[in-house]
Amino acid sequence: MSQIEKKIGIEVYSTGTEGMGGVIRHKVEDFEVIEITNRKEKEDGDYLIVELTKNDWDMHHAIRDLSRVLQISQKRFGFAGTKDRRAVTKQKLSIFDLREEEIENINLGGIALEKIGYSNKAVYMGDLFGNRFNIIIRDIDHSIEGTKSHIDSTYKEINEKGLANFFGVQRFGTNRPVTHIIGKEIVRGDFKSAAMTYIAMPFSAESPDAFKARRYILETEDLKGGLKMMPFFLKYERAMLDYLIKNPDDYVGSFGVLQKNLKKMFVHAYQSYIFNKILSIRIKSGLPIDEAITGDIVCFKNEMCFPNVRKTQKVKPENLKGINRLVKLKRAFVTAPVVGYEVDLSKGDQGEIERKVLDEVGNEQEDFRIPSFPEFGSKGLRREIAIPTKIDYVLEEDEIFLGKTKAKLNFELPKGSYATVVLREFIKE
Repeated sequence: MSQIEKKIGIEVYSTGTEGMGGVIRHKVEDFEVIEITNRKEKEDGDYLIVELTKNDWDMHHAIRDLSRVLQISQKRFGFAGTKDRRAVTKQKLSIFDLREEEIENINLGGIALEKIGYSNKAVYMGDLFGNRFNIIIRDIDHSIEGTKSHIDSTYKEINEKGLANFFGVQRFGTNRPVTHIIGKEIVRGDFKSAAMTYIAMPFSAESPDAFKARRYILETEDLKGGLKMMPFFLKYERAMLDYLIKNPDDYVGSFGVLQKNLKKMFVHAYQSYIFNKILSIRIKSGLPIDEAITGDIVCFKNEMCFPNVRKTQKVKPENLKGINRLVKLKRAFVTAPVVGYEVDLSKGDQGEIERKVLDEVGNEQEDFRIPSFPEFGSKGLRREIAIPTKIDYVLEEDEIFLGKTKAKLNFELPKGSYATVVLREFIKE
């Protein structure tokens, strides 16, 4: 178990098997993500719908650069999910009031656009049902036969116990996992601490220039000097510093310079941390994740056979047997709360866990309303606690790490679930 995982609330594995080791993302092309959606496009409409293929691009940076090249506002783009950065990803993108000829001369390395059709509706989060992953794990020390034994034994246990649907480290910041800490300070109403954490908390995994600038600001609180040192690629930190220099002590206002999607990430990450803690304690308490108990709240499958957390039912003694029949058939899924000011908490043993975690972090549900900055507020929702997935794999000799084995894994996940959470069960390093 890595220290980063513990800091984001992941305290257990779903399986007790020995890890096979290995390396993911040795090459960007080793990690492919393909969006699953049921959208049907037309031959005309206000929105041009394209397939966006990006290689090693952050989604927000891709939209920023596409808007610059096309000379249009970023608000005219619509997409259903941000996807992984260090990966090859394919997804639908809508662009308002643009004709297909205008995308023909785009020349951004690692980005390709291909026309699908038109629509009168933009692509948005509700269009995403899930993602298909094609992933290569390299540098496995075991033979092909030994690797097969590791994968089969882990997969067997996943099928028997379920696979915990933790929020992965990407949710919190891979090189600088502070997003949930900022979110906690926002929920507490301490916007100064939140702003200074975002701007000035250094992590050794980032660039030396960024580390040096953050540490200087943290130690001196000299914002003007810190702005001069802050690398230009950290444009959001620079924008907040510039605002605070011009508007001293207006820490709430400093968050207003950030993009809407980025602003929402902070509280969402803190909610994700609480969810991970709740799920970790449920597993450590010996409660099942692929079987409902009295007091649980379950959701049901949607048209694509993925969990629909908008359609829920409370588990009572009189319906427990029937619901567990649906859970076994993958037509219903046990959930836990992504805590907010409106979401229902569970009852029974699961409810006790949820309230215990809220007590430990020092929050109540109403804290997530955030009256001083309502845009940060979150009603919360339910989230399935086990990942429904079928994993196929092929084993070969690794052509890069000679004498080692590589595993090609293929699987589908519902939206919001993380491939790295699946992979950690097999690698365990």
